[in-house]
Amino acid sequence: MQFFKVKTVEETIALIDEKVEKAGIMEIRSLEDALHYVLAEPVTAEENVPGFDRSTVDGYAVKAADTYGSSESMPGFLTMTGEVRMGENAEAPVGHGEAIYVPTGGMMPPGSDSVIMIEHVEEIAGLLNTYRQIAPGENVIRAGEDIREGEILLEEGIRLRPQEMGALAAVGISDVKVYRKLKLGYLSSGDEIVPYQTEKLEIGQIRDINYLTISGLAREWNMDVIYGGIVSDHFEVFSKKARELYDQVDCLILSGGSSVGAKDFTTEVIQSLGDPGVFVHGISIKPGKPTILSMANRKPVIGLPGHPASAMIIFRLFGERVLRRLSGERYEKKPERIFAKITKNIPSSPGRSDYIRVRLFERDGEWWAEPIIGKSGLITTLVKSDGIVEIGSEKEGILQGEYVPVIPSR
Repeated sequence: MQFFKVKTVEETIALIDEKVEKAGIMEIRSLEDALHYVLAEPVTAEENVPGFDRSTVDGYAVKAADTYGSSESMPGFLTMTGEVRMGENAEAPVGHGEAIYVPTGGMMPPGSDSVIMIEHVEEIAGLLNTYRQIAPGENVIRAGEDIREGEILLEEGIRLRPQEMGALAAVGISDVKVYRKLKLGYLSSGDEIVPYQTEKLEIGQIRDINYLTISGLAREWNMDVIYGGIVSDHFEVFSKKARELYDQVDCLILSGGSSVGAKDFTTEVIQSLGDPGVFVHGISIKPGKPTILSMANRKPVIGLPGHPASAMIIFRLFGERVLRRLSGERYEKKPERIFAKITKNIPSSPGRSDYIRVRLFERDGEWWAEPIIGKSGLITTLVKSDGIVEIGSEKEGILQGEYVPVIPSR
């Protein structure tokens, strides 16, 4: 295999979308235990929300036409005929020239079409003075206005956030069919890598911090991670451990050993796991060029650069897309971005996408992005940064004061 037949960022994204399919293993979970899970089927509402016309304010249910012409200087007059209590069925109708008190959320009485707020009226001995006119439907939510019976409430592939769980609860759904949580395998390689718990390093040793950063991101995305430990740069040992871990998980992540070198077996190991094999071997990006993406018998395998900052950026840019597609989630093509002014000129090479760590700060009512200068192997550049600036492959750099897209850190 030719090493570094690099793909552009756009080509890599397109290949991920083409190659990676959802794992598709489903389960039934109670709604309260389904937070951050992905819906495995669309959900249709079987009732209206609200189930009845209701008031959105404390006030008086009226016929809007009876308030026309009311003002502070020339109030209208309506006859109070009763009130509606919370949780009570409103049966008494509102006739012309009449008003019935309703609390916020209370049922609208028959015959009424609007609610005048309590702040805009004055009740005197059973007579209601109205000091402003209102329109039909004002301060009222109609039955089914929020959710209508028979409509698709949530599509398959939606990741359940608290707001989606609230919508499901509102229509009486207590159990949902979701895709099972993904199980990832993580394996570090390199003779110089030692467990992060190592108290005293020998000369040339490096603590395995990539496991914590990468697995931490995966857990934020509601995925389980199995740590395969650290393997030395020996093909047989590396290959055996990778195969053992691969057989237990939905996706295998390998860190380190993706650059050119005599002890680099990552490509061969990944290729040996199954067909169709490697589809990205190098991306025209800085940092993170030596990135490997593969599909082995429907399981994605991701080879990350060994440098901590590079590994984390690549995992956020491409690994997240792989995993969210694998999870069955409907995933937008571009991550959320904000725009800020850059504080200094940043050169860039045409034909390569660059990602620069930045610190965000506010000045004169605007957001500014200050580049965090440092080599790709420096984890502190990520600790100090609030996001990364994307410089597209078509640009030769950015100028001080130019607005730039920033992908915020999460």
